[in-house]
Amino acid sequence: MRETPMSLPRQIEYETMLLCRHRDLAVDGGRLERSAYVLLSRLRAEGAMSIGQLSEAFGVARSTIHRQITAAHCAGLVDRIPDPDGGLARKFRVSPEGERRLLEERERILRGLERVLADWPPEDAAAFAGYLKRFNGSVEDISGQRWPRP
Repeated sequence: MRETPMSLPRQIEYETMLLCRHRDLAVDGGRLERSAYVLLSRLRAEGAMSIGQLSEAFGVARSTIHRQITAAHCAGLVDRIPDPDGGLARKFRVSPEGERRLLEERERILRGLERVLADWPPEDAAAFAGYLKRFNGSVEDISGQRWPRP
């Protein structure tokens, strides 16, 4: 069978699929479900948010966020609080247990990435980080859904 060269979008699609797969393998499997990790990361970056705000921020249906936030709440990862601004909608914030587990998971991920990048020249790792940031920024520009950055 003769291999045909992949288009650049196809190569990027394939490599980003593998990147998502390898992320979990590089860190010896995640202890915190990926959707919970992303949800907690967003709440930690922006503070308390309602289901509507989370739905808008993630660009997904309220029912999807409701399922995720319910699972996180049942696991003790988020607290349900009254709107600090006096609104009617309840908001959710990262609980102390959620904070602990989020930071634990982030440290596990960072250790795995350090192992992966151990033999990379620093300038290659910096270029890779820059390209990822640029790529994600372009996606965010198109979607209109910016992700807060530290």
